[in-house]
Amino acid sequence: MKNKFIKYILILISISISNVLAGQHQNLYAKKSFVNKSDTLPYRIMMPKDFDTSKQYPVMLFLHGAGERGSNNTSQLVHGSKLFASEDHTTNFPAIVIFPQCPKNSFWASVKADRTSRPIKFEFPLDAEPTKPMQLVIKLMETIVSRPYVNKQQIYVGGLSMGGMGTFEMVYRKPEWFAAAFSICGAGNPKATKVYAKTTPFWIFHGANDDVVNPQLSLKMVEGILENGGKPNVSLYAKDNHNSWDSAFAESELLPWLFSNKKTLKK
Repeated sequence: MKNKFIKYILILISISISNVLAGQHQNLYAKKSFVNKSDTLPYRIMMPKDFDTSKQYPVMLFLHGAGERGSNNTSQLVHGSKLFASEDHTTNFPAIVIFPQCPKNSFWASVKADRTSRPIKFEFPLDAEPTKPMQLVIKLMETIVSRPYVNKQQIYVGGLSMGGMGTFEMVYRKPEWFAAAFSICGAGNPKATKVYAKTTPFWIFHGANDDVVNPQLSLKMVEGILENGGKPNVSLYAKDNHNSWDSAFAESELLPWLFSNKKTLKK
């Protein structure tokens, strides 16, 4: 009995240590708030190692999924933050990385969702006004992009699920910004791809078994990009359900591909 108790305690200690180590990377992201009039957008930001204002750095904007919405300015780091805080990223791809947080009951993209069936049915009207969170992210990015230490040729955006939808819309609304983008288990309006198909390279990920966001919605975005002259990367994971972000983040070429793209700036 005593040995079982000791074994149980050791297991608890091991789990606690693992949880602490797993969350250590989140401390690299400073807590910030962007205030615009009466609206506040919580966000986390990680600056490059040995940050020097006399140098210029890429900017990576990441949009989280619906499950990470809230106001605690922490939940948005659940998926993706570890990838960008890895030793490989901070050493080989130093960048300013931004994780804003969308409030509960709101969305990044302007979308109509019918949840009476699975997968959920989505519509993305092109004439809709941007949501309040999208407006705030755009204003936040405007302030960051204007800073002298930002390399305007290397601004990137990516996201998963609700954030994948937000990624498509963000590039649609600000196509002049982004050198490349990636969407994981997202969706959007294929007609919108005409705005950015030739100028913003995309890598689109989805799980073939996704019963939340139909993988055909990503494939329709691929079709739209192709029809409008773009050449997207596409990864469809045969065994993945909605959590295809696990497979996407494991892609060894994701970061090298992303940061290899540079925007041609208009003079």
